[in-house]
Amino acid sequence: MDKIMSTRMDEAVIQHIGILAKKLGTSKKAILENAVRQYAEKIEAELKFDILTHTLGSWQRDESATETVRSVKDTMRQSQERYKR
Repeated sequence: MDKIMSTRMDEAVIQHIGILAKKLGTSKKAILENAVRQYAEKIEAELKFDILTHTLGSWQRDESATETVRSVKDTMRQSQERYKR
């Protein structure tokens, strides 16, 4: 699903995007998406930066799943005990 993004850009850049879209017979959206993808790939390669490691790494934990579940349950139990009184 596409989302809407609004930004202020230099008028010359906007005109350049429009010209490219006409020359290539594609949409301005496609021009921007491809440009951002290529830029991201370039930066990731140069900096050896893996976006998936930074965004999907939450599953990498120092504790086991059992310990995490126990901790969450203990916290929940304590929270409920506070309101029983």
